[in-house]
Amino acid sequence: MSSQNGVVGDVTGNRLVLVGNAIVDLVMRVPALPERGGDLIASDTALTTGGGFNALTAARRLGLPALYAGAHGTGPFGDRVRADLTREGIELVLPPVTETDTGFCVAFVDDEGERTFTTSLGAEARLTEADATAVLAALRPGDMVQISGYGLAYPVNGPILASLVARLPEHTQVFLDPGPLVAQIPEEVLKPVLARCDWVSCNQREGRLLTGLADAQDAAAALAARLGPRTGVLLRADADGCWLVPPGGEAQHLPGRRVTAVDSNGAGDAHAGAFLALLGHGLDLTAAAQGANAAAAFAVTRHGPATGPTLGELLDFLDEDPPAARLTSALRR
Repeated sequence: MSSQNGVVGDVTGNRLVLVGNAIVDLVMRVPALPERGGDLIASDTALTTGGGFNALTAARRLGLPALYAGAHGTGPFGDRVRADLTREGIELVLPPVTETDTGFCVAFVDDEGERTFTTSLGAEARLTEADATAVLAALRPGDMVQISGYGLAYPVNGPILASLVARLPEHTQVFLDPGPLVAQIPEEVLKPVLARCDWVSCNQREGRLLTGLADAQDAAAALAARLGPRTGVLLRADADGCWLVPPGGEAQHLPGRRVTAVDSNGAGDAHAGAFLALLGHGLDLTAAAQGANAAAAFAVTRHGPATGPTLGELLDFLDEDPPAARLTSALRR
């Protein structure tokens, strides 16, 4: 296993293919959200690439080859997204959309590290059937295909993505992150995607919206029961770690790591990307989820959305954590 610039070299034939949305984030740090009609002065402002880029970089930094199979525009935001994807060693499947730029998001991060978003859609929300055909042609056996609930909620993308997922070959694993807009996904779009999923990863709010249950363990178990025995569930519980329900198995709690959070933007993406990358390394489900918990904890101690650790950073972060000794040993083989 070799590394260059802190990123572990490719170690498997698996790839992460994200059919999602890489957009530009305008991130503003504020003491709290302004009251309605009010105003605040941001203590810091940054322009970064975010959205699906966060999960792709989290996986890529841990050695899983990654492809961006979403749409991207022509303009300054599209140029920035492509440059950042290229810098991280992430391939693009689709050509740029002409005459439309990539969209952007304004993200407010308060003093408790919580983030609140407002998004302006662009080329990433304009997938076509020709794009879906190109994505299908680019897939290889062993690929992990990640679908974003953001795309499923978009009026144009949703039906195309649902049709694409239904046509995915059996040799691909499908990973759904339903996202904060899950309640806005039409049932006729969400249902076929859930039926094909191998994994669903969501946070507690999304789990509640999908099941009506506020308790994390109950929501994880209910979601697994709804999905059936071939689909696993990861329900992220922030500092409390996550609930893992293996396909056909029982819910088990995997504790998180207590850290001082400075920015939760992208933590869920770091968790998802790390989980898939660690599965690609051959780790078992429990060890992969433990590693994902650690990657998310690492991410919230850094400012910015794409802050998942490299393999070296993850191993250093786990160095004094006895429950993760098995993970550390496996990754150092």
